[in-house]
Amino acid sequence: MLITRGLAEIARLGAALGADQHTFAGLAGMGDLVATCSSPMSRNRTYGEKLGRGMSLADAAASMTQVTEGVKSAGPVLELARENAVEMPITEVVAGVTSGQIEIGQAAVLLASRSAKPERYGV
Repeated sequence: MLITRGLAEIARLGAALGADQHTFAGLAGMGDLVATCSSPMSRNRTYGEKLGRGMSLADAAASMTQVTEGVKSAGPVLELARENAVEMPITEVVAGVTSGQIEIGQAAVLLASRSAKPERYGV
């Protein structure tokens, strides 16, 4: 669910900024998204798993030896999306979690309870 909706989300933002939405079906979009979500080598996934296991934001950040770019970029990406009137619900939740405004349990509920919508290009 998150990978499919995440792809639609990044494609919407890319299109709003002038990119061809089909670009996101390649390595720079879907490839990176799948690797980030499924690889145990992913810094963003590792950070998220630590939060999911109950580690605090500060402790999770302190335990990382490399930059978790998703933590640093979630807020600015959300700001860019809002400036361009692009709906990015996953990014909203990630930004809320990484800024300490949304608890992990609440984040899971927000993401899982979102109503179904078409997840294809041009929508």
